[in-house]
Amino acid sequence: MRIGFISDIHGNFTALEAVLADIKDQKIDQLVCLGDTVSLGLQPVEVLNTLREWKTINLMGNHDLAILDPEHAADYEITEHLIPDLYWGREKLSPEDFDFLRSYTLTHNIHLSNDIDILAFHGSPLSTTHLIQATTEPEKLNTYFADRLETVFIGGHSHIQMHRRYGKKLILNSGSVGNAFVYAYTPGNPPKLLPWAEYAILEQSGNFLNVDMRRVYFDTDAVVRRAKESDLPGAEWWIKQYQEIK
Repeated sequence: MRIGFISDIHGNFTALEAVLADIKDQKIDQLVCLGDTVSLGLQPVEVLNTLREWKTINLMGNHDLAILDPEHAADYEITEHLIPDLYWGREKLSPEDFDFLRSYTLTHNIHLSNDIDILAFHGSPLSTTHLIQATTEPEKLNTYFADRLETVFIGGHSHIQMHRRYGKKLILNSGSVGNAFVYAYTPGNPPKLLPWAEYAILEQSGNFLNVDMRRVYFDTDAVVRRAKESDLPGAEWWIKQYQEIK
């Protein structure tokens, strides 16, 4: 069985299109979206329509919760200067889009052969805002995964791909489709973006579990052009990010 995992699209439909074009060639059996689908980006409606078309299994991210409930965005660790982008995105969505967002779940379990059980989430099994990185302290991991019987865990949120073994557990991050970070986020340091999208494929094949962390380049110039034509409050941020890459 081959399962694709995408995360943190953030309304970057250009990047999502590039990833899905690659996924079509990978012959996956199931596609799971680990959250943060539409907020902040230029094309939220196109992203949601495409997820519907692909019949993805969708998990709730902190930005998804915030776009549903922007008055409490701070509770989902959305910084104040991003609030106008949340409201801009909400104005683009239909009642059906909001219903679709509300259908997202917090976690998803997948059982494979050889007693391999996968638990998918956004931040951690406990919260959409927990940040799991390669350097996350063991004490935090013990809290996040206490009493969990699954053997493989995969999330998003950090915008950085990760393959980390912790005892008998395998902890993965599929990276970000729409906002792949150069370095891990730290408070007070605005993120810098990479010119590619990231996703992962897990495959159960006989006695093997294969983990394929994939990188897909996309047309950043197209994102810049669309941002220049947009009235998105944060459009200048997208322009600056991808122009600085050149």
